[in-house]
Amino acid sequence: MRLPRRLTASVAASALVVTALAGCDSDSGSGDKTDIVIGADLASGSAMDAAYARALQLRVEQVNASGELGNYNLVLRIQDNRSDPTSSLRNISTLADDPQIAAIISGGCSECAVGAAKTINDKRVPTIALAPAEEVANPVESRRYLFKLGPNASDSAATLVSELVRTGTKKVALLYSDDLYGKGGRSRMVTQLANAGIKVTNQLPVKPTATDVTQTVGTLTDAEPDALVVWTGPDQATLAASSAKVARFAGRIYFDAAAAGDLFLPQEAAAATNNTTMVFTQILAIDDVVATTPAKSARKQWFRDYTSRYGSYSGVASFGADAVSLIADAVARVGGDRRQIRDILETSQTDGLSGPIRLTPDNHSGLMPQALTLLVARSGRWRLLS
Repeated sequence: MRLPRRLTASVAASALVVTALAGCDSDSGSGDKTDIVIGADLASGSAMDAAYARALQLRVEQVNASGELGNYNLVLRIQDNRSDPTSSLRNISTLADDPQIAAIISGGCSECAVGAAKTINDKRVPTIALAPAEEVANPVESRRYLFKLGPNASDSAATLVSELVRTGTKKVALLYSDDLYGKGGRSRMVTQLANAGIKVTNQLPVKPTATDVTQTVGTLTDAEPDALVVWTGPDQATLAASSAKVARFAGRIYFDAAAAGDLFLPQEAAAATNNTTMVFTQILAIDDVVATTPAKSARKQWFRDYTSRYGSYSGVASFGADAVSLIADAVARVGGDRRQIRDILETSQTDGLSGPIRLTPDNHSGLMPQALTLLVARSGRWRLLS
């Protein structure tokens, strides 16, 4: 999917795939309202960022239609970083220099967000990153204008290790992505496994762009661990499960939250991933959730809205929607004043579409551990484990 370099909220969502829109601004059609522009730094060619683009577009439209912003109207401007930190830094610097930009949302590239952190701080533009690495929001002293939404590696590791302890697991092999998030996850996972008295039989990296992990998975399963923990993106996670099946691995398979992709697993991997456990939010198993609170009702409605618009659901979409909502809440109070938006973001507390979110001056990574649960793959889709 090609991302348009600039796209306003009034353009139909289908225009996200129309490359002719690249490089132009569309009229917002907001009448007498004041436009508040949200910049977005996303990557064409990234399935995750494509889902973010759709979510941002839909949520901006919903906020504008609700009238909750009064005399303000949100406009979304997307720029393509091609998953390249240098391009991302250039995009963010350009957006930050534009006085029309009130805030920025950056996508799934952790290295991009970390590389731009100083520029974000220096130019004082409030930014919410949707990238997974904990370094995105830490150290908080040098991330005053940078915030993060999404599962934290330490929380994912704690949830997985608790389940491994519950199931009596004694030996674990670990496959992780050879990038900032994967290395951080490996470190936290190994530490928590050691604290739980669970042996790591082997731990091997795989390049984020690898399309064949058969040999690596085979090496890991040769040691006959009780469980294989996969700390990669969704495509490589399903490849790992398929490779484990080919290797006749008899143990259990666990996915980290970064493996969350679409609602339905690829058909060719359905059998291999059956009974695989993944740590993530409830949104990918929302059909199993009873709407007992307004927040749960809102999540079910968001799921329906996104699916109705785009035909399927991506697990990460709610993070993008929550980022828009947090910025919109600040805009409703202070308009486009960057410093005041930052101050409001830093004390935000809400029960979001992804789960409970809490930001403080000492914690710029908002998704709380309580948002995470365990899902299990059954017949090609995710269900609540419980």
